[in-house]
Amino acid sequence: MAEADAWLEELSYENCMGLLRHGVVGRIAVVVDQFPVVLPVNYRLVETSGPTWIAIRTRPGNVLDRASMQVALEIDGIDSAHQQGWSVLVRGTLHHVDPDAADFRERFNPEPWMTTERDAWLVIEPFSITGRQLHAAAPEWAFHPAGYL
Repeated sequence: MAEADAWLEELSYENCMGLLRHGVVGRIAVVVDQFPVVLPVNYRLVETSGPTWIAIRTRPGNVLDRASMQVALEIDGIDSAHQQGWSVLVRGTLHHVDPDAADFRERFNPEPWMTTERDAWLVIEPFSITGRQLHAAAPEWAFHPAGYL
């Protein structure tokens, strides 16, 4: 069975923001001791009338709390059965935040799944938000073999 090629689509900024709004888990990439480290995090997109940020909570003194200022955050969705998916990449600057300033804690809590000792609040100030979507190859024959198994 011949298939048309899979294809890659660049996502619009609006689509990327929509995916970030609905997500809660991503992976943050930081540089520690001159080597990259990638860690899973809970996050919340913070949209105000001014800048957009991504809020993260972590343990004081841990890898993220000590990380360099230049970071990247990625979220994605993968459908391995159909060989398709999407990803959004946020690149930006990491800042420490006082969670009690301007009701930040109440309005923008990323609600980490592990709340114990997550008292260091950080935000990513993005300078780039991009995304891509991989569309599955389209089979030339409309029937899928799985329908007969």
